[in-house]
Amino acid sequence: MNTLVIVLIAAVVLVCAYAFYGRWVAKTWGINPNAQTPAVKYNDGKDYVPTNGWTVFSHQFSSIAGAGPVTGAIQAAAFGWLPVLLWVLIGGVFFGAITDFGALYASVKNDGKSMGMLIEKYIGKLGRKLFLLFCWLFCGIVIAAFADMVAGTFNAYTTVDGVTSLADAATTNGAAGMVSIMFMLFAVVFGLIQKKFNFSGWKEAVLGIVFIVLSFAVGMKFPLIFDKAAWSYITFVYIFFAAVLPMWLLKQPRDYMTTFMFICMIAGAVVGLLVAHPTMNLPVFTGFNNEKLGTMFPILFVTVACGAVSGFHSLVSSGTSSKTVESEKDMLKVGYGAMVLESLLAVLALCVAGAAAAADGTPAAGTPFQIFSRGVAGFFEMFGVPVYVATVFMTMCVSALALTSLDAVARIGRMSFQELFSVDDMEHAEGWRKLFCNTYFSTIITLAFGFLLTQVGYANIWPLFGSANQLLSALVLVTLCVFLKVTGRNNKMLFPPLIIMLCVTFTALVQRLIAMVKAIQTAASTTIPAGETTWGAVFIANGLQLIIAILLIVLGITIVVNSFKSYAKSEKNSEKASA
Repeated sequence: MNTLVIVLIAAVVLVCAYAFYGRWVAKTWGINPNAQTPAVKYNDGKDYVPTNGWTVFSHQFSSIAGAGPVTGAIQAAAFGWLPVLLWVLIGGVFFGAITDFGALYASVKNDGKSMGMLIEKYIGKLGRKLFLLFCWLFCGIVIAAFADMVAGTFNAYTTVDGVTSLADAATTNGAAGMVSIMFMLFAVVFGLIQKKFNFSGWKEAVLGIVFIVLSFAVGMKFPLIFDKAAWSYITFVYIFFAAVLPMWLLKQPRDYMTTFMFICMIAGAVVGLLVAHPTMNLPVFTGFNNEKLGTMFPILFVTVACGAVSGFHSLVSSGTSSKTVESEKDMLKVGYGAMVLESLLAVLALCVAGAAAAADGTPAAGTPFQIFSRGVAGFFEMFGVPVYVATVFMTMCVSALALTSLDAVARIGRMSFQELFSVDDMEHAEGWRKLFCNTYFSTIITLAFGFLLTQVGYANIWPLFGSANQLLSALVLVTLCVFLKVTGRNNKMLFPPLIIMLCVTFTALVQRLIAMVKAIQTAASTTIPAGETTWGAVFIANGLQLIIAILLIVLGITIVVNSFKSYAKSEKNSEKASA
């Protein structure tokens, strides 16, 4: 099938969904353009900052458009491109976008409270503590995974048979790394200029584009040839500052600049598919069972992840975006619009991978990021862009997909840790509690946890990311159902995605749990030549997964049970009031 047809169908579906379904939901729940948003009401120049709607959209999209939509869609294509396409479109419209918008809406209507604080208000203090612990664990996994991904992308060295040497892509990777650093520096300058002169519209856009061009000019001229360890340290230093500095000084301007780059990347992919309109070489459907991935249910849904629905998105919606929206009329494009654009990115990634596959359906070699990067870079080269420029640009883009989510999740992880130990009267709280709620201390603890996971083999617990991410979305949907019920709003559109996501996530976690137990049992009975068991290595590889999986299941079940109790209580109160 022609990839152009697939992209056009997806674009029409997503645009219509935003124009009709998204607006219907917004109208049903109620939007008040004249209401004072938390950003205006609590403007503190740090977290609560009234911001132009399109700038908030840029922040939201840059933060949520991480590695998931590219990696997930391409990996899940092992089941065939049609199941992936259907789930991306159905999930993006009725599951993901509604969850993101709902989290943003509920937070804005509750003084910018994060999802954990919303759970305390509508479900109870125990639910809040459990949810915040869940979020913090989840953030640690994401920090470890994305930080390692970024460091690996910029790494200029390769090791073969114990011998380390410069990689063939050393200059390209080093240039992309330098571009990324210049992005950070220019973002601070951008933020200071914005604070001083309050540019908007075309002036803001021109300033952002100028800094982007300068970043690439410097980066390609002076590449940094560092190894993976050095880039890992640099990445953690950056996300520390991103987690503690005011939003307007670093994160917002960087996200704004990155969005232009992402738009250029998406436009390049779209135009490339329009002009070349290559054939979708991946098979339409390969069956319900895949030897490598497992059964289509629930693995397809867990693998696609962010391209269709993601719990992480709701943390961004309620953790940062809700505190910067200056008007309720901007909530639809920020919450719903950013998600449908991410779904389109997932479709594009699927089509690029399909075009790169062999004529017999054999997938292209390399990681999903490498496949996508090479494919889009090839489109740019087709339009006359020099190979070096196209390659550096796409290397920077794919790393930025992870980096923009990374700095967001570092900030959210810090806030989750603080909220986990905070009380209403912090002024008279115990000394240890004040320490744990300190911005710098909580950031260091959060990043240390993430860094530890990178050192002990985070890749071994990466399979839990998809399940944990989807479970998080289910917990958010439960919370939104209770919030809408208590506040007298229609919540029936949330029931189907809630039920399906609970079934998907708990099935995936139980499957993972059983697989890890079997792996530990098998390895424990295996001996190495010296007669010693491999228990130590297996504990690192599978034991940590087992502990986290059990924690996630227990926390998830407890939160869901508490949520249903709160919902039942609100039902009884509604019946009494109507009687």
